[in-house]
Amino acid sequence: MAKKRPQTKGKQPQLTDGQVPVVGAREPCPCGSGRRYKACHGRAAAHAVTELVQRPFEGLPGEGDWVALRELVPAATVELPLKGGLPDGVPSVSLATVLPMAWPALRRDDGSVLLGLQNDTASGDISRDLADTLQRALTAEPGSPVQARRAPADGPRLQDILDPDGTFEPIVHAGFEFWVPDSENASPEVSASLERANAAAIPTVKLSGVDSAYWCETPEKNHLRWVMPYAEEKLLDALARLHASGASSLGEGTRLVGSFRAHGLTVPVWDLPSGMGAEDIEKPAAEFAERLATALAGDAPLTPEERRARGGLTNRQVTLS
Repeated sequence: MAKKRPQTKGKQPQLTDGQVPVVGAREPCPCGSGRRYKACHGRAAAHAVTELVQRPFEGLPGEGDWVALRELVPAATVELPLKGGLPDGVPSVSLATVLPMAWPALRRDDGSVLLGLQNDTASGDISRDLADTLQRALTAEPGSPVQARRAPADGPRLQDILDPDGTFEPIVHAGFEFWVPDSENASPEVSASLERANAAAIPTVKLSGVDSAYWCETPEKNHLRWVMPYAEEKLLDALARLHASGASSLGEGTRLVGSFRAHGLTVPVWDLPSGMGAEDIEKPAAEFAERLATALAGDAPLTPEERRARGGLTNRQVTLS
């Protein structure tokens, strides 16, 4: 009996690593190896997806405000300057905390672009994911949202496409009316999303006298949440020194209650009396900034009382990202 000749598949052209597109994990790898993507070039992509960038906004102007808008502020926008200026047909590019229906980005009818910040991202590098979304929004059809996708592992980051000499000046809004210039002509879906978002928004104000500090109002009490750029261990030591000496409050009825850890930065939080508004906290916050600068400059070992204060602050720290 004659032996069957082995069947062979036509050889596919081999692609270099830089040419291999991202596909589903169980699909054949586009490189032509005959293996599934997850067992071939998807290994490197999977590693890139799971590798967490601790400070994704480091190096961008206003890093503390990027963190605040990502985690703490309900409704805000910021104009984003691009390296080399805006493309033809794009009158403006703005960052927005949230967009209708949680769209990653939106190209408006007039060609302007809104980039959403508070969205789930597919990789461990928020900066790369946002840059990929922004680039696709710049070439999207006017009047259309940009859908989510997994960014290429070797794609640019925000640090590569935003102007490093530009400013980052958030405008905090009471609601989300900035979504649609003409809300009366908005679609039913957008109108419903706008109503839900406005109902959930907590009143928030950015302080003008210090960087990256945000007052907010809740039914029980008000708060000040202040994103600080200092190394975590050094900042906690300084806060402990102030706390142990009774100098960590922002005035009568206020109390430093703990901190968040978000995107590589520490965010101390104060409880404030319900009657204390944002304008009332401006001067105390500026005075605290001076006390903190002095405490940060100290390098003496912590006293037993300061170590106890530091332990209490550490135990009340919550990681947001």
